[in-house]
Amino acid sequence: METLKINYKNLYFPPGGILMWIIIFLELITFGMALVVFTMYGSEEPEIFHQSRLQLNSTFGAINTVFLLTSGFFMANAVVEFKAKNVKKSSFYFKLTMLGGLLFLILKSVEYYHKIDSGITLETNTFFAFYWLLTGFHLIHVIMGLVILIWTNNGMMKKNSDTEVVDVEACAAFWHMCDLIWLLLFPVLYLIF
Repeated sequence: METLKINYKNLYFPPGGILMWIIIFLELITFGMALVVFTMYGSEEPEIFHQSRLQLNSTFGAINTVFLLTSGFFMANAVVEFKAKNVKKSSFYFKLTMLGGLLFLILKSVEYYHKIDSGITLETNTFFAFYWLLTGFHLIHVIMGLVILIWTNNGMMKKNSDTEVVDVEACAAFWHMCDLIWLLLFPVLYLIF
């Protein structure tokens, strides 16, 4: 009979390091709790939440979903290429990842502009208070992710770079967290109510 062997190294040292995963879990719990509270308020004010949701541009939300998922795909390729010691190809995928993040920021800015131009702010109603806080907090994460990607890409392209696989994996883990959070926010904010 074959015994099951557990590789405890992977348990204690996941890709990107344990600290990065602690941060990711805390972020997911925070966003998850906010979405639960959002849903509770939505059940108390269903008409306001429904009418407010109809003022969101679900096409923009869907396009931004494609931008982030595509950038996540490129980030995964960047890790694979870096592990294979193809630093230039990894850097190319880093740049495509950053392009996806930048396109997300541009489209989100256009959406924000339209909301502000229409007089929709944090104080409009409960739905839009959550909309601004949740999407704004996510936007900050995307900006932070882009800074991390730029920093790591520049570091790995230096001569005698000390960038390691764990550094690239940490970037990927953070970036995929941004993808995952958006995959939670998009349907709840743009589609459900």
